[in-house]
Amino acid sequence: MFARLVKESFVRNPRRKVLAASALILGMAIATSTLTVALEVGDRLAREFRSLGANLLVTPQSDTLPVEIGGVDYRPVDAGAYLNEADLGKLKTIFWRHNILGFTPFLDVPVSIETPQASKTLAATLIGTWYKHAVPVPDGTNFTTGASFTHPWWTVQGRWFHDDANECLVGASLAATFPGGLAPGATIQVAVPAAGDAPPETTSLLVTGIISTGDAEDNAIVTPLSIAQNLSSHPGQFRQLFVSALTKPADALASRDPKSLTPTEYDRWFCSPYISSISYQIGQVLPGTDVRAIRRVAETEGRVLSHVSLLLWVVTLAALIAAALAIAATSAATILDRQAEIGVMKAIGATNALVAGLFLAEELMLALVGGLIGFVFGAGLAHFLGAAVFGSPASPRVILLPVALGLAALVAVAGSLLPLRRAAHFDPAPILRGE
Repeated sequence: MFARLVKESFVRNPRRKVLAASALILGMAIATSTLTVALEVGDRLAREFRSLGANLLVTPQSDTLPVEIGGVDYRPVDAGAYLNEADLGKLKTIFWRHNILGFTPFLDVPVSIETPQASKTLAATLIGTWYKHAVPVPDGTNFTTGASFTHPWWTVQGRWFHDDANECLVGASLAATFPGGLAPGATIQVAVPAAGDAPPETTSLLVTGIISTGDAEDNAIVTPLSIAQNLSSHPGQFRQLFVSALTKPADALASRDPKSLTPTEYDRWFCSPYISSISYQIGQVLPGTDVRAIRRVAETEGRVLSHVSLLLWVVTLAALIAAALAIAATSAATILDRQAEIGVMKAIGATNALVAGLFLAEELMLALVGGLIGFVFGAGLAHFLGAAVFGSPASPRVILLPVALGLAALVAVAGSLLPLRRAAHFDPAPILRGE
């Protein structure tokens, strides 16, 4: 009898059922699409932010402060501490190794420059780094990285140098200081001041391009790291390391000192890709280093990710509330139209729980249909939004199907509570008398 009453309700009031189902379909479609995008927005935006460059800087703990005048580092070559190039493969062995998208070592050397075309000699900084370099990893694989991964905004007129050649890039501002300027194809001589009266050893470099970065590199020479190591007599070493890592926005746990965490909190912190936990893990495989976040990049990423995630959750909540209000309106109208039926049921002994169960069964059936159809439409909407916003479609998440069905049921029940409460106070006698 219960099933028959539910069936008759759908047959007699198809328009209201279609309206209620449409509200649930729309609400679940929006919720499914926003939840799908929310699950991927962190990684997608983080990868987009990596076009801003590295977000971690690694230096020796005992390094000296640079002495720069007019963009030229006058610190002696032998001053300060160095890091070993051979240890860099260990970065791909940390817990969050797959979040390490790239890293680039840098070594600055003060040099003097002259060109065969002019007798003018200039003091400048030679910056040794990688363009695209294969780093051996302890597991036997190679990881290709370099400035093309960590500093993608650098622009070069001409071409980049080869990492194994005597080639270089000249900063745009430095190139303009030479008579007639420097252009790709020119040759320059660089030398490191020698101790005492010994003549400096010069190295000839082919200029392959003019580099513009908006930073100190515009007044420097950028060469393969091996050249800077040879000129400074520090083979296999470097001074700074820029790391580009995928991270999640910091929260209260991320800002705490790891030494103050309980074992459970420490495990959760260590297994979360916070910039602090990744920095800590880098410090473990590169002992004797100081790992610092580049705050202007990391903080901007965190704020944007938090705001976008909050917006998606607000849109989801608004869609669910709108669906619940639509269900409440249709349920109230349905109960008013069927108050005679409710009066008869109560007159023959039906309890309030039985009456409520009848209407809730109808709403749950609508929720099942609305949740299924809404999930399908939501997956398609998420696919479109992913392609439009991030350039690649968002993959449907089957795990969200039970979530969509559960939300649809919750919305249907929540929207029916107030009308059902009113139905529970119906007195059958006046209703049957037509009052």
